[in-house]
Amino acid sequence: MKKLYVSIRMVMEVPDEWVLEDVDDGISVVNIGGGKYMDLAAEPLITEDKNGTWSNDYDDAFANRILDMCSSEETTYVLTEM
Repeated sequence: MKKLYVSIRMVMEVPDEWVLEDVDDGISVVNIGGGKYMDLAAEPLITEDKNGTWSNDYDDAFANRILDMCSSEETTYVLTEM
């Protein structure tokens, strides 16, 4: 078995009312208002043509196989004033 290391760094300009909140297990999520929260994570995209259009159009079995392969995941949020 091989290990695939994936690092994702994203910088976003977001509305001033968005705030970070911790959930019970200690991770942070983004309170985007209106009673909604957002957590960003990697989502697999697939295609039958590597030069074509990519999509997340796959069944739950495929998604579960990919998730089962993940031994850890970490998302870190830092929110600053502009």
